Amino acid sequence: MPQNGYQGRSRGRSMRSLFSLFSNDLAIDLGTANTLVFASGKGVVVNEPSIIAVNTVTKEVEAVGREAKEMVGRTPGNIVAIRPMKDGVIADFKQTEKMLNYFITKAHNRKMLVHPRIIIGVPSEITQVEKRAVEDSAYRAKASEVYLVEQAMVAAIGAGLPITEPGGNMVVDIGGGPPDIAVISLAGFVYSRSVRMAGNQMDEAVMNFLKRKYNLLIGERTAEMIKMEIGSAFPLDKPLTMEIKGRNLIEGVPKTITIDDSEIREALSESIATIMNAIRVALERTPPELSADISDRGIVLTGGGALIKNLDRRIREETGLPVSIADDPLASVVLGTGRMLSDFGLLRKISID
Repeated sequence: MPQNGYQGRSRGRSMRSLFSLFSNDLAIDLGTANTLVFASGKGVVVNEPSIIAVNTVTKEVEAVGREAKEMVGRTPGNIVAIRPMKDGVIADFKQTEKMLNYFITKAHNRKMLVHPRIIIGVPSEITQVEKRAVEDSAYRAKASEVYLVEQAMVAAIGAGLPITEPGGNMVVDIGGGPPDIAVISLAGFVYSRSVRMAGNQMDEAVMNFLKRKYNLLIGERTAEMIKMEIGSAFPLDKPLTMEIKGRNLIEGVPKTITIDDSEIREALSESIATIMNAIRVALERTPPELSADISDRGIVLTGGGALIKNLDRRIREETGLPVSIADDPLASVVLGTGRMLSDFGLLRKISID
């Protein structure tokens, strides 16, 4: 990392390149649904589900990440698939530590003796206790230093917004945890709020809808697939249908049904309405000068939820503002966090105590 005291550009550059050769620093988006790891000089090196499969008899870790997700709903009684993150914060301290350890080791090509500096994106309204839990997990997973940054801020950086300028930037980050809505100017929050609604609540809404309407029981992986394939926030130009396999609750046998996009839009309507209300409140509480900037620049959507069909159109219709989706919405948080690895000045400005 460049230090303020270096004299002469060429010397500074050579020191930087020398440092980057040995740099093990990592940026982590420790998400409820997925964990992404960005390594200095390499980019995103890990992108896997935040799931760990544990043997209840031996207490051994059977699988982590993608492999563990394959086991969800398919494990024998002695193996449980655990999501140690819930609503953006640590729900299971011990398993988060094991999961982090695995991802850090994987990011360093299985080298065990590495002690990286780590920057981690966390939700806006995280409590002191929750902050401490994240830091402790990272230190126990062999970090040498830990910095925490707010997801909405780094999502805006990852989406390419000019957050250090004196102008209003509005970002809506919809991940597996509570959506974060923020208005940022001069590298600080003018308004910031975590919506008390989990991103995976949408998957549950799809599961409950099919149970209620068709007596069909499906798993969370199927629900997520339905949401991403035919879920929408505003009527589609071309209707979509999907064949779904599940278990009939009354007869107890496997059953296949065909559903269309309008049904899933109905299932998601409450969750989408919650996000819309939160956006309206954010706009109402933004100072007039910055509101004018947002009218010009618009709202930027990040996170996996940004990919729900026509969500941008629904927000555009209801607010009258331009809305765009980040180039890589799923990686916005980790890309923004990764930028902090080479911009310690900005990291010092935006990291939280």
